[in-house]
Parts: sequence; C-alpha cells; structure tokens
Amino acid sequence: MAEVSLPIGGHSYTVACRDGGEDHLRTLAARVDAKVGEARAAVGLPGETRQLLFAALLLADEASEALQSQGSAPATPALPQIPTPDPALAGTLTAIAARMESLAYALEQRAQTS
Repeated sequence: MAEVSLPIGGHSYTVACRDGGEDHLRTLAARVDAKVGEARAAVGLPGETRQLLFAALLLADEASEALQSQGSAPATPALPQIPTPDPALAGTLTAIAARMESLAYALEQRAQTS
C-alpha cells in the first residue's frame, strides 16, 4: 500500500492508498484544496475544520448538480414519521418547564444576594 502526502488548505496530510492510485488522489486533493480556497475567499471561514466542511459541501453540491443534469438525481431519504403529540403529555411538560424556570429564577436571585 502506498502513502501520499496531500497539501490541502495550507496543511499536509499523509494518507494511504492503493499502489498506483497516488496521482488520482493528488488530483482529488487539488480539487479539495481549490474548494478550501474558495470557501476561505468567499466567507473568510476561521478554522481548518470549517473550511474543510464548507469545501466538502461545495463539492457535494457540484456532484448533486452534475447528477441532476444527467437526469439521475440522488435519492432523498424518507423522513421519519413524527408521532401526533399527546395533549396531556404536552401539558405535563409545560408544567415541568414552568417549574424549572421558577427554580432557576430563585437560584439566580439567591446567587445575586449572596
């Protein structure tokens, strides 16, 4: 198994890949690096993680648009069914929330007078 060093966003990442796949991986890394640069220039994202996240979102958006233009849009996962709310439970939760707010207020008042 080969290892290749990939410069992305001003950092170097060493990753393993199949022998012979180094050039392809470098090409992909160059695209990601370009997207990190776009993200940084467009919105000035602080932090490496946010820049990589935004770059990944840009690349995913490009891939989605490419699939849609080919007529094969990615399947959207079905959303889970949300159960119908129970009015009695809602009332109980509202009462608990009100009690918690009352206790929090009392604690804040006690802390201010201490």
